[in-house]
Amino acid sequence: MTAIAVAPATVKPPAAPSPGSSLAVAPLPAPSPEIVYPDSDGQPMADNTRQFRYIVTIQGGLAALFADRPDVFVAGDLLWYPMEGNNQIRAAPDAMVVFGRPPGDRGSYQQWKEGGLAPQVVFEVLSPGNTVAEMTRKFRFYERHGVEEYYVYDPDRGSLDGWVRRGENLEDVSDMEGWVSPRLRVRFSLEGHDLVLYRPDGRRFETFLELEQRAEAERRQAQVERQRAEAEQQRAEAERQRAEAERQRAEAERRQAQVEQQRAEAERQRAEAERQRAERLAERLRALGVDPDVLDTD
Repeated sequence: MTAIAVAPATVKPPAAPSPGSSLAVAPLPAPSPEIVYPDSDGQPMADNTRQFRYIVTIQGGLAALFADRPDVFVAGDLLWYPMEGNNQIRAAPDAMVVFGRPPGDRGSYQQWKEGGLAPQVVFEVLSPGNTVAEMTRKFRFYERHGVEEYYVYDPDRGSLDGWVRRGENLEDVSDMEGWVSPRLRVRFSLEGHDLVLYRPDGRRFETFLELEQRAEAERRQAQVERQRAEAEQQRAEAERQRAEAERQRAEAERRQAQVEQQRAEAERQRAEAERQRAERLAERLRALGVDPDVLDTD
């Protein structure tokens, strides 16, 4: 193979600026301002007491349901930022559940800091102020950013709607009555106009007031059961004491009978000894030629 020589390239130093000439220097680019992701959008969590009660009941019930799961995050009215670098793309579901993230306090849910996981389940409770356009924007947001289950309840109309993800789209659940969430295993029902959610074990989600009332009822029932148990214990103790007294009386009678038996035995032995003494005396008289029967007759 013929070797090919390559001549080294000659590098010329940059020409020095001529005296009196000005050298233009490009300015450094200004640093980009840090993007702030606010923890609040300035909107109230609820517009009325009914909406507030349902939001708190749903969020609280979900938090209680997954309280022993270290990999489930439940929040209510928390701003969710799905994209880093844009603090205008955001939503604040009335309640949301994220599987695969630990529970704990957060000022907002910044998805890129949460392993890229979007909330899988979101809830919205409507108020009279919600518009069709607003709810349409929310639907498109949740559909675009990966929500798997989306539920909307209107307490004023008593309506309940749900959607589940199939591919890239959220598709309508045709009948929500008795529907069981694939992710939550929670059953949905409408009792009149009221939304009722049931845990997998059949217990229903309760308001804080209902929980307190149930706890108070259980406390009172426990107190009644305790008093009943104490009364039963006292009755059993009285019965034990009565049985002990009966046992002692029977023992005293047994001992008395034993004394009577011993007395009778002593009397029998005394009589037997007397008979034997008389018998020996009679034998002695007969030996002397005296008939003891004649003496007895005299």
